[in-house]
Amino acid sequence: MKSLMIQGAGSNVGKSMLVAGLCRAAKRRGLKVAPFKPQNMSNNAAVTADGGEIGRAQALQALACGLEPMVDMNPILLKPETDVGAQVVVQGKRLTTTKARDYAGLKPQLMGAVLESFERLKASHDLVIVEGAGSPAEVNLRQGDIANMGFARAANVPVVLAGDIDRGGVIAQIIGTQAVLDPDDAAMISGFLINKFRGDVSLFDDGYRLIEARTGWHGFGTLPWFRQAHLLPAEDALDLGSGRTSGGTVIACLALSRIANFDDLDPLAAEPGVDLVMVTPGQPIPCEAKLVIVPGSKSTRGDLAFLRDQGWDIDLQAHVRRGGHVLGICGGYQMLGRSVADPDGIEGAPGTTPGLGLLDVDTVMTPDKRLTRTRATHAPTGLDVEGYEIHIGKTEGADRARPFARIEGQAEGAISANGRITGSYLHGMFSADAFRAAFLQGLGIAASGQSHAVGVEATLEALADHMEEHLDVEGLLALAR
Repeated sequence: MKSLMIQGAGSNVGKSMLVAGLCRAAKRRGLKVAPFKPQNMSNNAAVTADGGEIGRAQALQALACGLEPMVDMNPILLKPETDVGAQVVVQGKRLTTTKARDYAGLKPQLMGAVLESFERLKASHDLVIVEGAGSPAEVNLRQGDIANMGFARAANVPVVLAGDIDRGGVIAQIIGTQAVLDPDDAAMISGFLINKFRGDVSLFDDGYRLIEARTGWHGFGTLPWFRQAHLLPAEDALDLGSGRTSGGTVIACLALSRIANFDDLDPLAAEPGVDLVMVTPGQPIPCEAKLVIVPGSKSTRGDLAFLRDQGWDIDLQAHVRRGGHVLGICGGYQMLGRSVADPDGIEGAPGTTPGLGLLDVDTVMTPDKRLTRTRATHAPTGLDVEGYEIHIGKTEGADRARPFARIEGQAEGAISANGRITGSYLHGMFSADAFRAAFLQGLGIAASGQSHAVGVEATLEALADHMEEHLDVEGLLALAR
């Protein structure tokens, strides 16, 4: 019943991937290992076997451990709804929505839930590998902290600090972190490692020794860039389709300001015949796109306004006139309809927003959230689809007479009369290999026939091999206490 924590010298240093790799390395040693992240901020959630939601990164780490995702693996999930406010999910269930400046007042009661979940995991596993959030160097947030040093000290968990050399300034990242930390916090750190090195690792030998000398911390190695990282489910939507081109067919996805649950895209991004392009603010939708995906959103009406601000509504109309296809998933499905009404102000100010009018349906927001794993049958092909639903709102209208799928005999989603506009609440649909192949073939795209699940599993094995080769994994695991 031991534990070890990976914290970062900054955000996006690769903590999630490092924890996943360590989890798989520990599993291969015959240890019963589990991942844990006290607090995550993400709209990319996974539905757990026990009926809650956690960050998608912890679901991947659970897979690396050979486990079903459970709410105790990420007891506090913050889901941003605006620039200054977020929904607070505690042990899988929504607690409240709060503004950033008021969140500190909640932390004392949240620490209890964090430690409760952590102790449950420790009691049933040989090892728990913990992921920090952001960086402990953000000492302005130290009071009441439940994500980094506040948790490490409360739970007496040893820490290894990871730095990202790809961004530059990694020496200052790590030495500077020690310089600003409270001495008692710094004493929790047992060593450091360097992540994302490109090129000849020996060129950093002097810098590595300098960090050891200045901090007194033990170094656990320098990890070269993991070239297969793009084959693992992405935690950040902007990591998808990040400039990789294969000469394949373009599928474009709108990078909405509150994009949510975009794991739908991972299996498409892994297809050799697909170039997945994330259309970022200020960019037009590529005219060569065969399919445009309007993804899920944490704020449907807010992102409808954002979409129109980018001129994407005009681009979508032109795309449809050219004979292109459109797929709306969850919040994106709601946006494709004629209107989205929120009479009770659940996602913002009460009111109704005109939709894009590409589907003959209307949505009314309701306070009850549907949160469930789902087995469905794709109505046009009869193929099985497995996924999950995580949404509020009910959608009705004439195009529902042509459903996307059937769930226990009930119609789900909608398809336009010309068959080119599709909407569905079902997330994760493209993980079903046969359905994905049929869907792509319907667009004229040759599918690879590869298994998405097998590919992710093979990549986790490759990640563990990569870490075993370049890091002192035995030494890292020996730190756990």
